[in-house]
Amino acid sequence: MVRKFGPPYAHNLRRRQGRLGNVWQFDEVFIRIRGECYYLWRAVDQDGDVLDILVTCRRDARGAAERFFHKLLQGQGGSPWQLVTDQLGSYAAAHRDLGLTAAHRTGRYENNRAEVSHQPIRGRERHMRRFKSAGQAQQFLAVHAAIGSAFRVARHHRKAIQYRPSRVQALHTWDLATCGS
Repeated sequence: MVRKFGPPYAHNLRRRQGRLGNVWQFDEVFIRIRGECYYLWRAVDQDGDVLDILVTCRRDARGAAERFFHKLLQGQGGSPWQLVTDQLGSYAAAHRDLGLTAAHRTGRYENNRAEVSHQPIRGRERHMRRFKSAGQAQQFLAVHAAIGSAFRVARHHRKAIQYRPSRVQALHTWDLATCGS
């Protein structure tokens, strides 16, 4: 089902999402696929909306970090105002090699939003009893991120009277993305 219906739905939701934030937070986490270690790279904006993900078998600057930054810059169509990462050297090297002008912050606890964004994926991974291949993980996680961002309404920032219309708007956006009306 995810392979057949997921990518078109995710594409429609991303198209309707509008402009994302200008502070990008990055994090990587390892995942096991058939007993081998892979890395899930993830970028979120300051509101917690997922910008992009990438599954790679390496964590180096040339292979993974640069590829992820390049993919993200092409997909977003612009450069961020600020990058927030942990202290992995691959991020600084990719930032330098690509010639990005955005400020790069690596302070302690600054990329907690990106760290926390991995939690739903970890639960989903356990429920599915692991991923079977890197391609399947990439495809599923990209779709899961787009749909999750559409329905994630920041409840703790709003009163109930403000939350309900935003939830109705999320469901309306889902109807438009899936039914094409």
